[in-house]
Amino acid sequence: MACRSEHRLEPLLTWREVYAYREDPRSPGRHYLSVACSHCEHPECLRVCPGGAYQKRADGVVTQDPSRCTGCRLCTLACPHGAPRYSARQHKTSKCGFCAERLAAGNPPACVAACPTGALTMIDLHTFSDPNALTTVPGFPGSDLTNPSVRFTVPEPVSDERGEPDVV
Repeated sequence: MACRSEHRLEPLLTWREVYAYREDPRSPGRHYLSVACSHCEHPECLRVCPGGAYQKRADGVVTQDPSRCTGCRLCTLACPHGAPRYSARQHKTSKCGFCAERLAAGNPPACVAACPTGALTMIDLHTFSDPNALTTVPGFPGSDLTNPSVRFTVPEPVSDERGEPDVV
């Protein structure tokens, strides 16, 4: 909702989605992924866009200029993360720009600022060194081609007083 409000997105258009997944299909526990554009090191959207609508900034943020979008949807087909979203109303695609305007003003992206659990945070990939952080988790596309700029930390399983994993 923070993203929708910040960018005045049209109804039914979302740039961030929350998915439920099970790390181990045999385990009853469930986790959730909040996924938007991964601001990849090698963004496929930028590579395939014939209109030059995508740019990769020096800080790694991948932005899109909607005025240069031709509506061809090649970016939606090329992105393994499903980040560019097509608007039938506007006949163009759009995507998360990591709230570049907010970053320029020294503020975190709207989704990070609004996350009530602190599950979404910003990190500097050059200095980040959490040994438990993962570059992919079940249900997230592999990172070999694009090298996404996201890291996941999966919570430890919670056990009840008998030592049995809780169903989340």
